Amino acid sequence: MHASKTAWLTAWLALAPAVTAIDVAVKADGGNATNGHQYGFLHEDINNSGDGGLYAELVRNRAFQSSYSFEANLEAWYSLGGAQLSLKKLDKPLSKALASSMNVAAGPGGYPATIGFYNDGYWGMDVKKAHKYSGSFWVKGKYDGHFTASFRSNITGDIFGSAKVQSSCTPDKWTEHTYELRPERDAPNSNNTLAITFDSAGVDGSLDFNLISLFPPTYKGRKNGMRIDIAEALEQLHPTLFRIPGGNMLEGQTNTSWWDWKDSLGPLTERPGFGGVWKYPQTHGLGLMEYLEFSEDLGMELIVGVYSGLSLNGDITPKDKLQPFIDDALDQIEFIRGPVDSKWGARRAELGHPKPFKLRYVEIGNEDWLAGRPTGWQTYKDYRFPMFLEAINAAHPDIQVIASGSTFDGHDIPKPAAGDYHLYAVPDTLIKQFNRFDNLETPHLIGEMAATHPNGGLGFNGPMQPWPWWSGAVAEAVGLISYERNHDRIIGAAYAPVLKSLDRWQWPITIIQHAADPALTTRSTSWFVWELFAGHIFTESLPASSKTPFGPLFYVTGRNEVTGGHIFKGAVFNSTDNADVPVRITFEGVKAGTQAELTLLTGPEDPYGYNDPWTGVNVVETTKTSVTADADGVFSFDMPDLSVAVLDTAPKSGGYPVSK
Repeated sequence: MHASKTAWLTAWLALAPAVTAIDVAVKADGGNATNGHQYGFLHEDINNSGDGGLYAELVRNRAFQSSYSFEANLEAWYSLGGAQLSLKKLDKPLSKALASSMNVAAGPGGYPATIGFYNDGYWGMDVKKAHKYSGSFWVKGKYDGHFTASFRSNITGDIFGSAKVQSSCTPDKWTEHTYELRPERDAPNSNNTLAITFDSAGVDGSLDFNLISLFPPTYKGRKNGMRIDIAEALEQLHPTLFRIPGGNMLEGQTNTSWWDWKDSLGPLTERPGFGGVWKYPQTHGLGLMEYLEFSEDLGMELIVGVYSGLSLNGDITPKDKLQPFIDDALDQIEFIRGPVDSKWGARRAELGHPKPFKLRYVEIGNEDWLAGRPTGWQTYKDYRFPMFLEAINAAHPDIQVIASGSTFDGHDIPKPAAGDYHLYAVPDTLIKQFNRFDNLETPHLIGEMAATHPNGGLGFNGPMQPWPWWSGAVAEAVGLISYERNHDRIIGAAYAPVLKSLDRWQWPITIIQHAADPALTTRSTSWFVWELFAGHIFTESLPASSKTPFGPLFYVTGRNEVTGGHIFKGAVFNSTDNADVPVRITFEGVKAGTQAELTLLTGPEDPYGYNDPWTGVNVVETTKTSVTADADGVFSFDMPDLSVAVLDTAPKSGGYPVSK
């Protein structure tokens, strides 16, 4: 800002009347009890958020899988030493699920002696000296020598670490070879590859390879587990809801190619993979069991989606053929929470988890109001949802069944079911819908929510913002406040989508961005808002009153019976002349002199400012101060325009558990 403008603004503020304080009086009782599970996320393998993202596998196209929409291929594989690479379907494949493999033969003349191949991963591989990498590959053929696995720079060819693996392969049987890679030094960047080489002179003909895998250290040391930096960024959000296996991914492209949870169980050799719906195949390495274990590791409440008989191409399962899908949903519920003496509970126990997982929420389908409309939506209301609801209620009366649409989508949802409301919108829409759920009778999940488009644009017909931006994040805070005001009818809210690969993506707005280099893992402006609210959970909302109507200050109040804390959550969106808003809060029963922690989030001067992964600059400023109730028991503080705040009389670092 120019000096002359600064002087003019200072003079104007000196003459302007003070902004009237907003007084909020909070009652000690009369609010709604809550289940404490308000915040979470939907995980869907859009933007390579599973394979190449949360799922820690470093090797891309590790098993040459094929599906209804993708032929097996050699993408991401390259020759070393003149080796000839070809894709084959052998009479004796590694497994029925993994029918294709890579044949590696010496080039013409058999020279040079050392041949092999390399994989460039999901657009690179992070190589750190401090890490131990666990690798494996399967081979068929006759070879008496050893293999060498190594990390190599894709720029200079430098080798950062290698391991020798003695061959145990035979021409008649597939054999697995395992190894550990311990780099001798850090790679200067993530543009690295995994190479596997061998002495062509010791080979009788050629060798066939499959399921070539390499894992870095994983979150909580889980085998076949999650990438640490991304999992920790999700853990730090204090999530309590986890909707799996995603949205469109659940539906699949056709009613013969939906996300089949049974295909995702057991050894990796028995997982055929999944065609996916976002223009790339998925390995199914991140399967149902991995999802369940991750939810357990983070202490999240599951919302499990089951296929409802409608796919993205509009395929609709007729009424007389729907029962197998209902039976499959009941099998899935039994797998998750059934006793060990049940068929599918026993299967779960075989996979290492005899104790049932907790499951209270099951959602039927995903956005059935959207795919195949209007016929698909009508069949959902007429027979598909009622049939699922009746069967699940009969077998598991304690499970809350959730429809894949809301009453606002024209569904008169039968009791005792709940609805699911999805909102990708401009910030102004989030503000306008502040009172939307105040008088709603049917409980709802806010299954997907984010500010995606700018105000004043073309809405959903126009381009999204390239990144979550500050004023959009503040509008999301207003939305979250509106949901928390209705704890008795809102199950919880989930941000979606969660992850975006900086190298390959279809949807720009996500709460976290990532690449092969963990240094690029970026918490967006939205991340800071959701983290703050989720870190201060209500177990009971408290009625609050004010002579000033909502706007520009939006707020909700409550307390947590675990800590005894009284909590205010607020957001200021578009105050008059961008002025600060003075806030004065009294909690009935809270004495004078009580101290509270005020956490204030403010953003950049540009309301469209965002956290850029390439610069690493965080535009969100977090300020923590102590506020003391005055002689009248009033907590006083100012909130700038486009800011978010939490006042808590008993904060706990890192969030705190809710009562069970």
